[in-house]
Amino acid sequence: MRGPHNLWRLIRTGATFERTGAMKVALEAMEAPPRLRLLARVLGWPFKWLGYAGDPALPPVTRAITALGPAYIKFGQVLSTRPDVVGVELSNQLRVLQDKLPPFPRDVAIRLIEAELGQPLTDILCDLSEPVAAASIAQVHRARTAATGEDVAVKVLRPGIERAFRRDIDAFHFAASLIEFLSPSSRRLRPSDVISHFEGVVMGELDLRLECSSASEFADKTSRDQGFQVPKPFWQLSSRRVMTLGWAEGIPLGDVEAIRAAGHDCTALGERVLQLFLSHALRDGFFHADMHQGNLKVAPNGDLIAFDFGIMGQIDEYTRRVYAEILIGFIRKDYRRIAEVHFEAGYVPSNRDIDEFARALRAVGEPIFGMDASQISMARLLAYLFEVTERFGMQTRTELILLQRTMVVVEGVARSLDPHINIWQVARPVVEAYIRENIGPQAVVRDLMRTAQVLGRFGPRLPGLVESLLSERTKPAVPPVQPTVGRAVGLFLAGIIATLAVIAAIRLF
Repeated sequence: MRGPHNLWRLIRTGATFERTGAMKVALEAMEAPPRLRLLARVLGWPFKWLGYAGDPALPPVTRAITALGPAYIKFGQVLSTRPDVVGVELSNQLRVLQDKLPPFPRDVAIRLIEAELGQPLTDILCDLSEPVAAASIAQVHRARTAATGEDVAVKVLRPGIERAFRRDIDAFHFAASLIEFLSPSSRRLRPSDVISHFEGVVMGELDLRLECSSASEFADKTSRDQGFQVPKPFWQLSSRRVMTLGWAEGIPLGDVEAIRAAGHDCTALGERVLQLFLSHALRDGFFHADMHQGNLKVAPNGDLIAFDFGIMGQIDEYTRRVYAEILIGFIRKDYRRIAEVHFEAGYVPSNRDIDEFARALRAVGEPIFGMDASQISMARLLAYLFEVTERFGMQTRTELILLQRTMVVVEGVARSLDPHINIWQVARPVVEAYIRENIGPQAVVRDLMRTAQVLGRFGPRLPGLVESLLSERTKPAVPPVQPTVGRAVGLFLAGIIATLAVIAAIRLF
């Protein structure tokens, strides 16, 4: 489907961007090359009259995106996680997309719920309200369960939304291919990968069973976090197009005046938001990647409540350790160590000068830490860091971009509650605690024990592998044995020996 017929959709998109004044703003923010700017003008200017007018009260880019419809709104939200692609300023503008659209009728929602759950509404839910929130993909109703009378939030996908998104994503893929063909220098930013990432995010959100699973996993991992709640999913009342969670009663985190009036400590809340996010990212490797004020509430008892689990971030243990070392390096102003971590992780090509990179990192960190505590910004630091890593050939890493973007959002949430918060001081104990437990002698022993356990699973196969290796060597006419077999045996034995040596050393000392 990704053929020339998508040109019409691109022309309509370009015309809307041209008509709303968003074209110039977007191209400048992305520092687009002249050839790409010319293409945009060709697709936009002659057909300007075909573009949607949008809401004149909105900034140009958000005005164009909201005028183009749900897929573009969602794409704008995902692009807000990619300041390396659209620039920090435009990323911040896209982050405030409210995603507010007219709701579809309650009667239509009832028919969808009954069709998905296979029962009459009155048998499963009572008092289904009119829509209380309407977004690009779904809308939410409040109700009570017929069985227990519990208050729940019922999320229902928009009718026909899957087909609409697939059509627009097809056009996005075509546009990315066209950009890479006309501007080879843009390939460093991997536009096709960005679209594929967007497609993965959207396809996940279009299956509400996956969001329900994310809510369940997040609730399990954070169950011991003091002052934090995740609404429980109702699996029997959820399906591909319908999701039911417990109702989150509280004050929206964006309503700071109401929070103060209710007697809550805004400074403590700001610190808790930041520390909880870091704990989830570093400790669990599974974090809420859309943790803005609209997805957080303050319960009457002061607990933070998170909801809307359509976008979750996940990072492996090695990347967590790298991220923690980079953070603690900036906190301690150990720029040489930050540089070493980038080289060790392969983020910066090995043929670059590590001392030069460390000096560039110092130029990033020192101006930031020379400011007053209330002005020390993670957003500013990341903006400079993107510039430096680009100059040293670091390629885009989606998992780190999502993590860093969420950190910027969380910083904004914390500052909205306490403008004078020192995010580095608040973050330090969480990062140092993680490093103590995961980077050091204890971590080495734990890693070796895990390695031994993995290698131990191949124990029953070891006699067969050795016998096969020896029998193959006795056959003169047979080609040499595959090196993978020898490596497997050697790795197994080396792992066991290393593990036993470390355990023996620990017992001796």
